[in-house]
Amino acid sequence: MSQLVISSGSSTLRLEAITGDPMLEYRIENGRIEVRKLQPKYSRDPQPEWQPMSPEQLRMHVERNTVVAEWLKRRLGWRRLLRACLRDSELLQKAA
Repeated sequence: MSQLVISSGSSTLRLEAITGDPMLEYRIENGRIEVRKLQPKYSRDPQPEWQPMSPEQLRMHVERNTVVAEWLKRRLGWRRLLRACLRDSELLQKAA
């Protein structure tokens, strides 16, 4: 079970796990959906770089109707989210 914290700009979603797992932070930046695992506050390590989410990762969230999928639907709209989930499939069809 996770606790949901949305930053003030609402273009960032931060999920904090009750179990003590690393926090995940999602953002929409320049039309890309990105994710990173945040270091604990007491860590001296730098925060990791943002990584783009793959269409497969996005599809998994949509299929499971996760908090991330709901947040993305509100931020992007369901059509744009669906297009992001199908990006690889469309590229494969064009190549065939």
